[in-house]
Order: sequence, then structure tokens, then C-alpha cells
Amino acid sequence: MTVTWRHLPAPAREIAVAASAAVAAAGARNAGAYEPAVDRLAAADRAGLVLGGVVRLLLEETHPDGLDGDDVRQVLEGCVREVAPWHADVDPHVLLVLLASSLGVYDPGDDEAAPGPAAIARHAPLLVAHLLAVTGRPLESYLTAAFAEVARTELHD
Repeated sequence: MTVTWRHLPAPAREIAVAASAAVAAAGARNAGAYEPAVDRLAAADRAGLVLGGVVRLLLEETHPDGLDGDDVRQVLEGCVREVAPWHADVDPHVLLVLLASSLGVYDPGDDEAAPGPAAIARHAPLLVAHLLAVTGRPLESYLTAAFAEVARTELHD
């Protein structure tokens, strides 16, 4: 099933289309399709915010009793092991920042050494694809929920 995302404003639609392509390429372990997809994602403003929401939703679903340090380590190690054979540039530190940020225990805005938007765009789809494999559900439902959460937050700020 292909989702057009026509109901979203143009900037959000660009994030949704780019994220869908990048996560699909990551899930298929297709390095040739992954690179242009993450380049497009990196150019989309606020893509990291949306993908962080997707990661949080996936973590909540895959760990309904909460996460501890061992759970975070298992997710991180599992993702790196799965990705490294086809994407040698995977950086475990960036994945850890993504995990910690999505859980609200780390604010990369306060850290000069934090990975930038391009690094986030290159790694978030890897983590999302890894977590999606556990749920068996399509990315679209998580993206829709993440967009709704961003909209709610912006409305109340």
C-alpha cells in the first residue's frame, strides 16, 4: 500500500515521503536506495523531531513495561549488528543519542558535540526499520501518530 500523504502540509509531506523511502530502503538493506533517501530526509526541516517521535512510539510499543539500560543496550546492539554488514558507516554513538533523545533523557541542543541533522537523518531510519521489524506494523501508522503529537505540542506551546 502506498500512502500519498496529501492531507499533510508540504513540509510535513516531504518528511513523510522521505522518511518512508529511507525506512523502506533500510528495511530492504538497499544501500543504493538508502543514500538518496537519507539525503532527501536530511534536507527536510524538522525531520529529526518527527523521527524521534516515531522511535519513541516504537520503543513504547516494543517495551510496554518500560525500558531499562539493558533494553536500550539490546536495541542499540541489535540495530548495529543488523545494519553493519550493508551500511558500514553506522555510528553507534548517533544511534544512542537518538534513543536517549527520543526517550527524553538527553537534549542534544545542550551538547556542542551532539550529532547534527544530517547524522540524525542518516541513522534514524536505520533504528526505525530495526524496531519496525519487531512490530510487524507499517511505518505509516507511527508517522501519523508522530505528526499528530508534533501538531498537538505546537498548538499548546
